[in-house]
Amino acid sequence: MITGATSGFGKATAVRFAKNGYNIIITGRRQELLDELEKELRVNGKIKVLSLCFDVRKKDEVESVIGNLPEDWKRIDILVNNAGLAVGLDHIQNGNTDDWDRMIDTNVKGLLYVTRAVSPLMVARNEGHIFNLGSIAGKEAYENGNVYCASKFAVDALSQSMRIDMLKNNIKVTLIAPGMAETEFSLVRFKGDEEKAKVPYKGIKALTAEDIAGVIYYCATLPDHVCINEIVITPTQQASVNHSVRRE
Repeated sequence: MITGATSGFGKATAVRFAKNGYNIIITGRRQELLDELEKELRVNGKIKVLSLCFDVRKKDEVESVIGNLPEDWKRIDILVNNAGLAVGLDHIQNGNTDDWDRMIDTNVKGLLYVTRAVSPLMVARNEGHIFNLGSIAGKEAYENGNVYCASKFAVDALSQSMRIDMLKNNIKVTLIAPGMAETEFSLVRFKGDEEKAKVPYKGIKALTAEDIAGVIYYCATLPDHVCINEIVITPTQQASVNHSVRRE
């Protein structure tokens, strides 16, 4: 089950697992994009695909949709909490509180709502693997990152806590913390301004959605006794949030 599956990391992850024979539950807010992705996934062989259109920010929707999964879809082996975003890039004193709410509601509360609905299904079987998409912004703060960084620091802490809380139930939890990755992320942050969205990646061979999907698949297919608790991934030209080398 992959949240935010209609673009970026989520879509690439769905494609990667489908190509390897996994049945897939894809979720997102845009029904037309879910329909397109479902068609794309079905060409990968004899796999089953279930599309669920809901907003992770809405607790009642999450509970209703996941609580009413068809019986043969309740065995969720892998949950990828991918839905997330950054909006705005202002100093804290100039911040847009609507942007703050959108980030916290999606990146933190949405992840919690989905995990709360899915994890009992894993605990009941004493097996399962949860991936939380964090960021290097959840390891180091940077100027104008304030609330986005705070939301990803929360994802880091929640990943550690989930691993501890469900340790006795044999549940794996993996935090994936990417650095610069060129997806819709920057376009959303700059509210559709394509020129501004290109600037952060200028002179950098950034990570791709497929790079992250490959790492998730690798972690998910390790032996049962092996759990990657967290992994920080950057382009070779980036060493940290504030350290990168740009080339012409």
